[in-house]
Amino acid sequence: MVVYHGTTLEITHPQILTSEIGRDFGFAFYTTDIREQAERWAIRRAKIQSRKEKRPVPAIVNEYEWNRSDDLEIMEFSGASMEWLDMVVQCRSNPAYRHFYDIVTGKIANDNVGETVSFVIQGIMRREDAIERLKFEKINNQIAFCTEKALSQIHFIRSYAVEE
Repeated sequence: MVVYHGTTLEITHPQILTSEIGRDFGFAFYTTDIREQAERWAIRRAKIQSRKEKRPVPAIVNEYEWNRSDDLEIMEFSGASMEWLDMVVQCRSNPAYRHFYDIVTGKIANDNVGETVSFVIQGIMRREDAIERLKFEKINNQIAFCTEKALSQIHFIRSYAVEE
């Protein structure tokens, strides 16, 4: 299976990022199986970094082949379920939280979804109401490679620049 990572650099050897707190599935190397989603991520990151550095920064999509193996602990969320919400809330609100999965696949908490998750974290919204609200959101996919063992299963194919 081909997976994509949108950013501003060619990444031939992916690494688990431990500097970005508040990610949906904790510290990991995040990818998607949706090319257009990775392209949007790359463009967004390039715009942010270009403003910050006051110079043009390229939007780059990296492609990897994922040779899935049965010897990994994989959690697959098929939609915005209570279990998915609990993991996202834990990972986003508690930097010390660690799950035991090598790979987590599921929906991404984009800006609209992130707001709902934030309401749950703050105690403004009940979890049950959040799940009901999320049924109406178009939520994209993400695949988080959370361990070195998991990263050993993806292999760099190529990278390409994306134009807005």
